[in-house]
Amino acid sequence: MKKTCFSLFALTLATSALANTGATSLLPDVSPVSEGYHVVISVTQQRLFLYKNGQIEKVYPITVGKALTQTTLGEHKIGAKAFNPTWHIPKSIQKERNDGVKSIPPGSKNPLGPVFVRLGDPKLGLGIHGTNAPSSVPGVRSHGCVRMKSPDALEFAKTVTTGSPASVIYQLASLNEDANKNLWLAAYRDPYNKKNLDTAALRKSIAAWSKAHGKNINSKRVDAILKNRTGASNCLTCAKGEKLKTPLKSIAWTSGSAAFSKPKVVPKPAPVQDQVLPAGSEIEIDAGDSVPNSAASAITAPANKAASAPTYPAQSIPSGSEPTELLF
Repeated sequence: MKKTCFSLFALTLATSALANTGATSLLPDVSPVSEGYHVVISVTQQRLFLYKNGQIEKVYPITVGKALTQTTLGEHKIGAKAFNPTWHIPKSIQKERNDGVKSIPPGSKNPLGPVFVRLGDPKLGLGIHGTNAPSSVPGVRSHGCVRMKSPDALEFAKTVTTGSPASVIYQLASLNEDANKNLWLAAYRDPYNKKNLDTAALRKSIAAWSKAHGKNINSKRVDAILKNRTGASNCLTCAKGEKLKTPLKSIAWTSGSAAFSKPKVVPKPAPVQDQVLPAGSEIEIDAGDSVPNSAASAITAPANKAASAPTYPAQSIPSGSEPTELLF
């Protein structure tokens, strides 16, 4: 019991440290598509990176699935969008709540916030959505879905297009070169206990970059960053007082290279019409702790009465309000 409590305490500290690293997040080592939008969800960073035509466009703080109900890693697609959704509560969660409520309409009490965007195969039961508990973002605490602050979720949903690729990744480090030609390193906690940090490849990449740029890097400083894993951005080459300067370029450290991560060249996608469901559409997601990432989910059109549901502007969400259950 003491060990479990300590682990939860350590994860809470890690989340707080990551949340306080500032507005600029180091970019992961990924190859976004060269044409169109590409969504990259970094579990360890608790960040959603939105790329357009191979270039980073926006970074959002997010909450991802906890260890018992992990956000499914791998390659997905952005699916249908439901604005002002109605949350149809699965029977399993109705039983947990035991209050007779079967659905929650659009509004300030809805845990989905003002929008739900399908992520991947509906059988996964995953989505990217807003929240009525903004203080819960960022974090590692959902039942598998990706939670955003509601204004961010609305902006994201109105920007990204249906069919865009979405990658859910799990990298325990980031290595970037900034606009001042300095090298920056961040190391992250391991919430899913995957222990997949390839330190040999990372050190090889740092050494190769150092040699190519004629700069000395203190190996003990690298050791300390990798040991502490605070999520903070640490400069390996800065003179005293230098700060991180954008734009950033990710180093392809996962392959041990000093080169920049390159976009994946793909043909220009054909125009795709967004799949936008009627306002008030019902979203049913059963993502209970007992069966992580396995329960079915559905998006259904609303009844005529629900179709005229009122709009739910982001500014109407009460600051700091918490739902009865943080279910997603």
